[in-house]
Amino acid sequence: MRTRGTRSTRRASAAVAAAAALTALCGCTVQPTDPDGRPRSPVHIEIPDNTPQPGARTGGPGDAGPGRTPRPVRSTAQVLWSRGDSGRDVRELQARLRQIGWLFDGPTGSYDDLTEQAVQGFQGKRGLPRTGRTDTVTWQRLLAMTHEPGRWELYLMGGQPAGPPDRRCLTGRVLCIDKTSRTLRWMVDGRTLSTMAVRFGTEYTPTREGVFQVYWKSRHHVSTLYDSPMPYALFFSGGQAVHYSYDFAARGYAGGSHGCVNVRDEAAISRLFAQVRVGDRVVVHW
Repeated sequence: MRTRGTRSTRRASAAVAAAAALTALCGCTVQPTDPDGRPRSPVHIEIPDNTPQPGARTGGPGDAGPGRTPRPVRSTAQVLWSRGDSGRDVRELQARLRQIGWLFDGPTGSYDDLTEQAVQGFQGKRGLPRTGRTDTVTWQRLLAMTHEPGRWELYLMGGQPAGPPDRRCLTGRVLCIDKTSRTLRWMVDGRTLSTMAVRFGTEYTPTREGVFQVYWKSRHHVSTLYDSPMPYALFFSGGQAVHYSYDFAARGYAGGSHGCVNVRDEAAISRLFAQVRVGDRVVVHW
């Protein structure tokens, strides 16, 4: 005969088994109940409150709340040129930066630290990422603000290629000076030994054209007419000479001479002065 105690024990065991099954079914804990005895969900779910909290940031990437600095948006534009690049395109970039006052040296055709700084300044002024690299977005903004640079904007400080030598320069020792390409070739027996950019006289004091000879060399010459220095002077026609020009070195083709052939590369004219002899020919041509 079964006793009441045995039945109570069985009921307790059944309750424990049911609790274990419920634990396996509902997770780590037994499903709780409310004070009124109704079961509650074992998962705690919070409905997000979309009401902005004081001081909370809202908006998308790059947006800023009151008093906050916008974060720069990450650029995915293609990089066209960056530091270390060189060539005609870099020269045009520099010429355009000069037009709007972001670059004062050059153009040189070499993407150097000054060019990088100029691009950074331009980008920052217009809310673009200050990478210092010229990407497609930066380039399009620059194109919209500038005009197509002319030849002597691109080669304001020299660096242009020399034109073909005049036929009168192909024999002997000749300073072959080309007004079209604004270059000087130092030639011996038809071979070019060096080339350098040169500048000529203005409309009112033009450099004479023709065939001449170097008749005087004056290393530390000073003009008695204009009271200006003419280092490494190679006189070929009256008071006109090939010489180094501080003004040409500083201003490029923005200026002009009083008739002389100016050189802006002091090292180059120093070497030339040492090689040229009195009596060597000078050919000035278009």
